[in-house]
Parts: sequence; C-alpha cells; structure tokens
Amino acid sequence: MATAVPGADCLFCKILAGEIPSVEVASSESAYAFRDIAPRAPSHVLVVPRRHLEDAAELGPADGPLLAGLFSLANEVARKEGLVSGYRLVFNVGDDAGNSVPHLHLHVLGGRVMAWPPG
Repeated sequence: MATAVPGADCLFCKILAGEIPSVEVASSESAYAFRDIAPRAPSHVLVVPRRHLEDAAELGPADGPLLAGLFSLANEVARKEGLVSGYRLVFNVGDDAGNSVPHLHLHVLGGRVMAWPPG
C-alpha cells in the first residue's frame, strides 16, 4: 500500500512510494516494515511511518498514535520472524547514533543473542 509521502530526496519516502524496491515483511495503514539491506542480525527489519518525520527528535505529544502504530507493527514483525527468545527495538537519532537515513525508523533486530551495551 503506497502512500504519497513528502521528501523527494528521502530514501525511505522513495521506498514507500514504490520507486525503490524493498522486501516487505509487514504493513499497516500508518507504517511499513521491510528488510534492512545491510542486516546487523539474522533478522533485521526496519519499520517506518508512512508520514515523513526526520527522526524521533521531531516527535511530540500528539504523535502517540504514530508511535503506537510503529510498535504494534514491530511486534507483528517479531511474531512473523519467530523471535520467541527476544528481540531488540532501536531508534537512532542523529549522526553520532549512526542514523544514516533522515526518516524516522525503528529497527527490529533478533535471531541471535544481543550484547550489552550496544555499539
């Protein structure tokens, strides 16, 4: 389900618009989940809102439903991926955190034991 999303130069907006191919894992009216092209775990899926926001720093109190939709779809992804032993959900905000695409996205990582601290 493609949605017109602003951000002509945004990689994830182009994926949402169907201009760049992706491997869909799950989808909802408000978000889309697809496989990361450079996975950091056996299961590495990105969950992106259909509405363009640069990152989590842009979120405010009115964005509660958007976040609930992202987490709901992330949990669906974990179930589909069979991540019964656990999984990690990650938002990266800014360059120092390793955010390479300026479109809000949630990483769903699993399929192996995760180290702590990350990074």
